[in-house]
Amino acid sequence: MSNLPRFHCPAALTPGEALNLPSGTARHVQVLRLQPNDEITLFNGQGGEFKAVITHMGRSDVSVQVGEPNKIERELNIRVHLWSGITANERMDWLLEKATELGASTLLPITAERSVLKLKGERADKKLAHWQAIAVASSEQCGRNRVLQVGPPVNLLQAISQLSVAPLQAARWILSLSPGTRSLQEMMQMLKTSKDEGRAKMSEVILLSGPEGGLSPAEEAQALAAGFLPVSLGSRVLRAETAPVAVLSALSCWD
Repeated sequence: MSNLPRFHCPAALTPGEALNLPSGTARHVQVLRLQPNDEITLFNGQGGEFKAVITHMGRSDVSVQVGEPNKIERELNIRVHLWSGITANERMDWLLEKATELGASTLLPITAERSVLKLKGERADKKLAHWQAIAVASSEQCGRNRVLQVGPPVNLLQAISQLSVAPLQAARWILSLSPGTRSLQEMMQMLKTSKDEGRAKMSEVILLSGPEGGLSPAEEAQALAAGFLPVSLGSRVLRAETAPVAVLSALSCWD
């Protein structure tokens, strides 16, 4: 991967084009005190990246000349949709950052019964924008050219109902401490077998994980009734923000 500074640029990128960077991207370039003729890398989240050369640095605007595209992708071969019980304070921020680095495709914040942080209205909108900004910054840092998408907070029943409206052909896993769980290794082997046998062009997983204190018995029952299979990470009890990262790490290595 190039050592050039990387910036998310939510705009159409065309080779040879003179482009005024969007305000947010321009501010980021200015913070790093880059100068005309410096080279940077731009990506717009639609795949691939572009080398660009800074042509103008104004007080509030930055212009570049867009170069040729590099169609490289750094995504997992498995799409992971993380449904995460909302955790308190910096823990959710940390999870967003690490989930992006480890290749999760989407993150749906779940307002669970035991979630300490409850969000609605304007506060929810601000938090959603904050979380999406973390995903963008983490993509810039780790080299991803597609940005993890954060959905608006919903409760578990609302999340499950969305599946019935727009069915997602994906394995459904719930991290659980209850009896009858299957090991992560077993579940990963099931995914591999399905793909090898041609039953799936690309493996896809919805991973449901609770907040501090876990999902309530009623919520776990709702998930099981919706086809989620209980998965165990072993005999140790991991923190709410650590458990999904452990799964993503395993899937990254397996990929």
